[in-house]
Amino acid sequence: MATRKNTQPPGRHAADSHDLIRVHGARVNNLKDVSIEIPKRRLTVFTGVSGSGKSSLVFDTIAAESQRLINETYSAFVQGFMPTLARPEVDVLDGLTTAIIVDQQRMGGDPRSTVGTATDANAMLRILFSRLGKPYIGSPKAFSFNVASISGAGAVTVERGGQTVKERRSFSITGGMCPRCEGRGSVTDLDLTQLFDDSKSLNDGALTVPGYKPGGWSYRLYSESGLYDADKPIRKYTKRELHDFLHREPVRMKVAGINMTYEGLIPRIQKSMLAKDRESMQPHIREFVDRAVTFTTCPDCDGTRLTEAARSSKIKKVSIADACAMQISDLAAWVDSLDEPSVAPLLTTLHHTLESFVEIGLGYLSLDRPAGTLSGGEAQRVKMIRHLGSSLTDTTYVFDEPTTGLHPHDIQRMNGLLQRLRDKGNTVLVVEHKPETIAIADHVVDLGPGAGTAGGTVCFEGTVDGLRKGGTITGRHFDDRAALKKTVREPSGRLEIRGASTHNLRDVDVDIPLGVLTVVTGVAGSGKSSLIHGSIPAGEGVVSIDQGAIRGSRRSNPATYTGLLDPIRKAFAKAHGVKPALFSANSEGACPTCNGAGVVYTDLAMMAGVATTCEDCEGKRFQASVLDYHLGGRDISEVLAMPVTEALEFFGSGEAATPAAHRILDRLSDVGLGYVSLGQPLTTLSGGERQRLKLATHMSDKGGVYVLDEPTTGLHLADVEQLLGLLDRLVDSGKSVIVIEHHQAVMAHADWIVDLGPGAGHDGGRIVFEGTPADLVADRSTLTGEHLAAYVGA
Repeated sequence: MATRKNTQPPGRHAADSHDLIRVHGARVNNLKDVSIEIPKRRLTVFTGVSGSGKSSLVFDTIAAESQRLINETYSAFVQGFMPTLARPEVDVLDGLTTAIIVDQQRMGGDPRSTVGTATDANAMLRILFSRLGKPYIGSPKAFSFNVASISGAGAVTVERGGQTVKERRSFSITGGMCPRCEGRGSVTDLDLTQLFDDSKSLNDGALTVPGYKPGGWSYRLYSESGLYDADKPIRKYTKRELHDFLHREPVRMKVAGINMTYEGLIPRIQKSMLAKDRESMQPHIREFVDRAVTFTTCPDCDGTRLTEAARSSKIKKVSIADACAMQISDLAAWVDSLDEPSVAPLLTTLHHTLESFVEIGLGYLSLDRPAGTLSGGEAQRVKMIRHLGSSLTDTTYVFDEPTTGLHPHDIQRMNGLLQRLRDKGNTVLVVEHKPETIAIADHVVDLGPGAGTAGGTVCFEGTVDGLRKGGTITGRHFDDRAALKKTVREPSGRLEIRGASTHNLRDVDVDIPLGVLTVVTGVAGSGKSSLIHGSIPAGEGVVSIDQGAIRGSRRSNPATYTGLLDPIRKAFAKAHGVKPALFSANSEGACPTCNGAGVVYTDLAMMAGVATTCEDCEGKRFQASVLDYHLGGRDISEVLAMPVTEALEFFGSGEAATPAAHRILDRLSDVGLGYVSLGQPLTTLSGGERQRLKLATHMSDKGGVYVLDEPTTGLHLADVEQLLGLLDRLVDSGKSVIVIEHHQAVMAHADWIVDLGPGAGHDGGRIVFEGTPADLVADRSTLTGEHLAAYVGA
């Protein structure tokens, strides 16, 4: 009889042997059969050039499978309400623990979503005021700007003792929502002069709203409604006629023999245009909305979103509106000063939450700050707050570039927080480019060697010292330090900013030099974005490229987003004498089986849906007849499969030479996206790639001033060099470039630096230095100066 050998070392329990997360054969996106072992309860940093597969491995494989397995522990009924996740393409995933993902997705842009509502701090404040506020006005709902006050009365039928009895009942809910602005804090007014020319009649073409052209149905609805004289100038309408024209309630009527619903012009425009998300509008409609709509602070609640009753109830002369408007560091001190044994547990929790804000470097925010106005880095840190004091251990925390938007001074703090999470016994996985954070790793995984199809393999696994000697791109560039420029350019003019007081700015006067590379820096929350975006609005002559997400479905790709597909379609159509619409997978050329998606989706209710490659078009998205048309020996699907560098050559000369397409491809190559294929879905691009795609689309805009908001976000150390070269080319071509940035390499490369501070929130908002990088290093009078001096080794 065989005896089973005990493979465990003496004294070690079997449960203690699971110290690794094992990944074998990962093939998500561009990963090429990746197999790695990640130590648990350690800090592991994933590095590599932008697009090398870091997010595919960490988020789309490890974290996604962990979440999917947890979801499967719920009943089928509950799973029906949860997002369905497909199993990632991987052979083995072993040793997973519960994953908590803290990503950089912007927080909801809903106007009623604020920092307070997103972190539960508001919920605790509402309970506090309902218990301690004087005078007492009601339950916590009475302090919520998301709850409207309603009341009602009527008869209800009750079965009692075999008899049906009618009783009169009434109810009322006291909410805190300001009735005028419905809890939004601002009211919108339409500028009627932008809707119509009141000196003309409708028959003379008075309406100036986009899409309302004389002869079109939207126009005929008003000109042929019969409610007013269409030959009379609008300024001569009676009160009744003007009301019917602008505010009439919806009513059915016949116009030219067709049944239609008529309603006043203002509610119609509000429903059709103003209810939409601004970013998803077509450019000409967005321009019209920007012209026609004015947002003003609500006069009834003074922008606090709350009813008068909610603002009248106070604790120590402070109302809930005052508390939400305070800087969080001040609010924490105020909460600490309250000594009320009756609500002691609530005060302890609230104080802990507010202290977490301060500790994470967000003490400069206020709870009434709209969540949609936070930058990607701020949103990520707000999401971290609920995990800081957590008692959970043996959890996997997954971070996506947690140092985004952080000054070098703040990065040290963030490193401390990551180490604290690890020291509690958690596995911390971080996708990161900054050498300061890579340096604190217990274990480093470097992916590459290139991006896109040239990446997706593990180039190095081991310690930070091993990475330095490893010879990979990250290892070679790890100790790179940009040197200060020997000479700086002379400005060609000045952009004067006077009395800037947006948010925390204190009547700032500053001259931004033109014709040079200017870097605006300072600790997070010092007022950089408020100064630049608040004083230099995008528009005439100013091209502003922020960190807002690119909007697009899985049908969108770099070719559609940049407008590259138009000249390509026209070139194909011209070569064969057919319609350009045939060469669009979203239009007439689409494969009828999969509607141009390339895959057929089968919905399996609460189970993950199955996507199978379309058998008719074999994933090419086009009808077979369209693929018979060739340009330069390639069909449209082969052109969309080309990487940018290959397409640049293809459209540059020969039969397929298309100057319009070549210009756009040139810009994509310029920003370092040469490896991206033209038809790659936008949803698969990394954050850094998306921002560079935006930069490429705006490079052709006719503007003399370019404003870039942290363009190094998501960029590898090696890519930063290329970005600096691109900024130089922009300046040398006669543009003025203003960059809001924390990266020391960009600061060292600048011609002029404007440093804000000295701290964040009400401790910032002032100019603490203006001058050349060399002067800033020599001066060392600010936090930025000290860190830049250390960086360049001065």
